[in-house]
Amino acid sequence: MKEIFTMWRHTQMVVLVALTAAIYAATLIPTQFLPIIPGFTNIRPANVFPFVFGLLFGPAGAWGSAIGNLINDFFGTLGPGSIGGFIGNFFLGFLPYKMWGAFFRRGEDMEPNLSSGKKVVVFIAITVLASAVCAVWIAWLNDFLGLLPFAALASVITLNNLLAGVVLGPILLLVLYPRVKRWGLLWTEIMVPDEVPAAGAAFLGNVLVWAGGIGGLIVGLVLGLGFYDQGLAAAGFATGAAGLALGLIMIPFLALIVIGSLMLGGREQVEAAEEDAGHSRVR
Repeated sequence: MKEIFTMWRHTQMVVLVALTAAIYAATLIPTQFLPIIPGFTNIRPANVFPFVFGLLFGPAGAWGSAIGNLINDFFGTLGPGSIGGFIGNFFLGFLPYKMWGAFFRRGEDMEPNLSSGKKVVVFIAITVLASAVCAVWIAWLNDFLGLLPFAALASVITLNNLLAGVVLGPILLLVLYPRVKRWGLLWTEIMVPDEVPAAGAAFLGNVLVWAGGIGGLIVGLVLGLGFYDQGLAAAGFATGAAGLALGLIMIPFLALIVIGSLMLGGREQVEAAEEDAGHSRVR
């Protein structure tokens, strides 16, 4: 995860954080008038941007997604739950580029585009995972604080993210990738290998993140619907949150997400970009 800190050394990456945050906030704010859960979330086709910007801009896309969502919250949904929104949206942009490298071996084409059937499948899989992880973080904190039931919020956020990513993501990526590549703005072309961790145990990290994200979502929904009489969507608003009990049960799943993320690399993607360029970058 050290690249989320070392990236601040690069002016281009800082600019990409600002660009991502500005675009994300600017496209989120107009949809505040389309609430799904008033005061908490709304219809958000703009959720496509963290997936695509995360894949193209790496850690800059992750930070920009988190900051952009926070800016959006100031226009109608700001509250204690915004902390979960910051973390959840960070992972929404963080996992695409982290998980991308976990699915491709050294020597394979690791470029973040959709030039093969495998890449399309991987993109959709990562979209599903990142959608779930984002939902788990946000719904967990809001339920823990007694603001909204986990089942209601997690189901809405997951579906919101998934639809935007799967439907709009491939289109946006096909449009943006060749331009970002031509302008030299891919994160792998800006950062250097020493600034990015090597994969210590990428396969295990991959498994742990999936177990934490998908497992956490399933367990949270089962407990919320079955043991705490929460409902999905609007039906769940009046039932209240489970609070401490569900919150404590979910902590191991959140831990799996973090631990698994720490085990994923990224250096291999940067090294592959250097090799493709045919020369070492100026450091």
